[in-house]
Amino acid sequence: MRVNRMSRARKGAAVGLSVAALAAGATTGAGPASAQPEAAPAPAAQCSAAYRIEQKLTGGTTWRMCWRYDSKAGLVLENISYQPKGEPKPIKVLNSARLGQIHVPYDDGSVEYDDLTGFGFAQGLMNLAPGECPGGTIKTVKVPESWDPANENVKGLCTTTRARGHAYRMQGDTANKVYQAQSKDLLVYTVNQVGWYEYMTEWRFQDDGTVTMNVGATGSLSFDDYDAGDGRGWPIGKGNRAKATSHSHNVFWRLDFALDGSTKNRVEQYDSTVTAPGAGDQAAKIKTTRTKVTKERTGDAKAYRWWRVVSATGKNKDGHARSYEIVPGAGTKYPGRSYTKHDMYFTQYKKCEKFATHNPGCGNGHPKSVDKWVGGQRLTHPIAWVNVGFHHIARDEDQQPMPVHWQGFSIVPRDVTAMNPLTPSELAWQNGHWRPRG
Repeated sequence: MRVNRMSRARKGAAVGLSVAALAAGATTGAGPASAQPEAAPAPAAQCSAAYRIEQKLTGGTTWRMCWRYDSKAGLVLENISYQPKGEPKPIKVLNSARLGQIHVPYDDGSVEYDDLTGFGFAQGLMNLAPGECPGGTIKTVKVPESWDPANENVKGLCTTTRARGHAYRMQGDTANKVYQAQSKDLLVYTVNQVGWYEYMTEWRFQDDGTVTMNVGATGSLSFDDYDAGDGRGWPIGKGNRAKATSHSHNVFWRLDFALDGSTKNRVEQYDSTVTAPGAGDQAAKIKTTRTKVTKERTGDAKAYRWWRVVSATGKNKDGHARSYEIVPGAGTKYPGRSYTKHDMYFTQYKKCEKFATHNPGCGNGHPKSVDKWVGGQRLTHPIAWVNVGFHHIARDEDQQPMPVHWQGFSIVPRDVTAMNPLTPSELAWQNGHWRPRG
């Protein structure tokens, strides 16, 4: 039997945790999950200073949120709000944002792992040295169900700012005036070790309201997995003898939106059709149509398609409904499992549905993967699940240590503010169809 990526001690601890969680889930509730009334979570109390993150960026934007550490998901960010300059109060964006699973199947079909629910992702939180969090603060995290109770407090959460380059650049009406600004992001991250891999879970909050979620895999290739056959691995080292087994990293995120403080958000899908130029046309014609997503459904990224989550209550100063657009990152969709065949899943909120695969908490025969939760129920409190895959065919440069390979996506404000929140004051009058001043 192939030795997996974890030490025997870690494997035993992880399997024990998984079995305990399944046993706990099996006793939850008195009847079928579908028959139980679902109540949205009560608004969380303001977190204490130790669990609060607040950062005002150079462009005048302030991000606020709370954090906690889950025994399986690791870092969870909650009550996330965005307050750009000119807005009198914070604009709530998300109830919570967290990883939903890291699913790792190997190309030879011998093994697959669910790192969050089965292989101790959260317990593998790593201590960070000051040089790994330049200019920032490293917070101490108490790791639930720690494998080493004597060392359950880990200096493992970095909050810092990082330069992003140009926020904008524009040549003004006169040749001697250039409007430009350099930007910084709020960066929040942890490093979690699972076997040979070390996962960097990164959340970037920009001063223009964009949030980018990334997972980067680094660490080392497993020295036990150098026996792949042709077409299922890549030779590492001298000659063509030792082939590192290829595998996939399918990362899921779970987003619980609460735009303007309400969970009654709407989901919309937009698709554009392209028709060839007609007689007299100088270019093709493109028409964009909206589909209201009123019931649970799956979605796949494709050219000229995008989704947005729309506030049920809030509008910007132009009277337009606030929303956030979901921008999937580049990825390789893994076709080997039903739950990895789509890029997006929109499900109705259920408290126990926390992990996209091998979900341990529902019990009572409730399906354990996100694809089975899309049953056509009406969306009144939508949860967005985003799946981004990476097919890792190793290379000589992956040793030693392995460079970080990233996968992720963004959510981008659409009509949250009436203008660019970083607009210089002297350009604030140029909103809508403006004309040069006489």
